[in-house]
Amino acid sequence: MDPSKPQPMEIHQLEDEESQKTPPPTTTHHHHYTNTNTNCCVSCGEPTNLTPPTSWSGISPPNYRPIRSPAINFPPNNTQQSIILTPVPKSQTVTLISLPHNFQHPSKKIHSPNDISHFSNSPSGLNFLGFIVSLSDSIRGHKISDPCLISETVNTIISILDTLIKYIDEIPPAQQSSRYGNYSYRVWHERLTQNSETFMLSLLPEELRCAVVEIVAYFLDSFGNASRIDYGTGHETNFVAWLYCLARMNVATERDYHAVVSRVFVKYLELMRKLQMIYCLEPAGSHGVWGLDDYHFLPFIFGSSQLIDHKYMKPKSIHNQDIVENFSGEYMYLSCIEFVKKVKKGLFAEHSPLLDDISAVANWSKVNGGLLKMYKAEVLGKVPIMQHFLFGSLINWYVVYFTC
Repeated sequence: MDPSKPQPMEIHQLEDEESQKTPPPTTTHHHHYTNTNTNCCVSCGEPTNLTPPTSWSGISPPNYRPIRSPAINFPPNNTQQSIILTPVPKSQTVTLISLPHNFQHPSKKIHSPNDISHFSNSPSGLNFLGFIVSLSDSIRGHKISDPCLISETVNTIISILDTLIKYIDEIPPAQQSSRYGNYSYRVWHERLTQNSETFMLSLLPEELRCAVVEIVAYFLDSFGNASRIDYGTGHETNFVAWLYCLARMNVATERDYHAVVSRVFVKYLELMRKLQMIYCLEPAGSHGVWGLDDYHFLPFIFGSSQLIDHKYMKPKSIHNQDIVENFSGEYMYLSCIEFVKKVKKGLFAEHSPLLDDISAVANWSKVNGGLLKMYKAEVLGKVPIMQHFLFGSLINWYVVYFTC
């Protein structure tokens, strides 16, 4: 090493020089609240003007709910959460009438949410919903083609529905430019109305022929509205109400329930799909993408019951096109999915997000229970739908009397 040349400095010498040139960074102290006795920061002791927090002496502190406490107080308008908390409806045995019976022309009674609550909690409302659950239970685990008891009543109803399908073939749609509401539907509905009493009399025994004045109103409201040329879940509910009236008169018995779903309701669905497509019926009160289907609800309930405990098909199987195409003839739920995919274009998750969400549910039993609760809340619990519902002697409107 040449002593005449400047030597490199050691690292620690460089650090010492840098530390002498650069002053240490100043730290800013943030005062805490004031000590009430000294007006000084409780942390460093320096003077401060900060206001101390409120003392709870003499005042009760607010009640805080523990973070893991169950959320039970949902907002009253939170429909989704209220559906979750509602118990699954239970099946009920239909209450039979005794003869002689005073039948009457049914009329509308529901005008407000209070009326909805009155009906849903009444013996008549509970029994009607219990009847729907019984129909759902009757088809549990069965394919549509499975053998079942087919009584004379079931055969007669199927014959009536076949006649109504034949009317469609005889009344072609009118040539018009509007997207919805073909005027030929009114011609079809007029023919239905003209023959409705004859249809009812073909079902009823001699001692119940006077019931026509009551049950024909539910029957006529089961196939859509002739003025608006539309159809929705309210009309579908009227069809089940008509079946319920037959059950109350013991014209349709519990032994018929399996066939009522697998034969009668399937035929009704066939008729309504044809009416919807041929005469372009407008969806009545449709929820759009947030609904199950633009027109129907009950086939999803009955169809999910069919698939309970199925070995291979799970709720997510609706995304398998081969399964949908090959088994839609045997399972109503898959038939509805096929129809939705046929009439709606685009991604399934976009045009049917609710159905897409349901496909993520673990099993069909939960799907069925959830749909029953949803039907009670979104159909039987909605004034715009139930304001058209009729009440007579078979589906009673119970009057509450108050005594002093």
